[in-house]
Amino acid sequence: MDIPVKILIVEDEMIIAANISLQLSALGYEVTGIIPRGEEALEHLKQNKPDIILMDIQLKGELDGIETIRLMQQEQDIPVIYLTANADDAHFANAKGTHPFAFISKPFKKLDLQRAIELTITHIQSEKIDSSLSEIQSGSPFVLSDSIFVRHHEKMVKVIIKDILYIEAERNYCRIHSKEKQYLLVTTLKDMDEKLPEKHFIRVHRSFIVNVSQIQEIATSHIVIGKKAIPVSKALKEELLNRLQTI
Repeated sequence: MDIPVKILIVEDEMIIAANISLQLSALGYEVTGIIPRGEEALEHLKQNKPDIILMDIQLKGELDGIETIRLMQQEQDIPVIYLTANADDAHFANAKGTHPFAFISKPFKKLDLQRAIELTITHIQSEKIDSSLSEIQSGSPFVLSDSIFVRHHEKMVKVIIKDILYIEAERNYCRIHSKEKQYLLVTTLKDMDEKLPEKHFIRVHRSFIVNVSQIQEIATSHIVIGKKAIPVSKALKEELLNRLQTI
């Protein structure tokens, strides 16, 4: 099941905000709110946590967009993309101190917004994977993400790990087979093997990675997941059996 990425829009020009909301919805994202002032945004964030904040720098009210983000960052760490009609050096330098993921100058095209969001999502997921791998290697406790982000039909979607059946190599691509859909990724199976959480996945063949929890049958030279017979190499079968014994 795909869970859309949640985005909060903080913009005091309601026509612009409504237009952004329509563009985001058309791209498959979920808009959690359209808020005109920084003070209201901080109150909103006490009860809701979006994946990304689109923040206009020049807001009406006591707080501008940059100050709103500074106050937010005292309590929460949510990626921000700044929107501004004034992209001079002073504004950019001031905004840079809050470590935004992107900086979009108005007026902007739908493609500018789409690319900024996709790059932000990719960066977020990369940081989570790197953090989890570091914690695994150090032996310290950690919490694995329950999902991964993949590109599908010109947008980034969230795929729940427990819904993934197996991943199959197709030359320099790999295809994720989930319970409901398939996703073709521009990456190698080797790269996927390095990034996926070890707790859930294991490589059983040069062309297949499987979700351990989805294995239904084990035969001499293959396993069965769903209605698919997946080959298991001799070199990797012992590791698979050891993993299953520890579950």
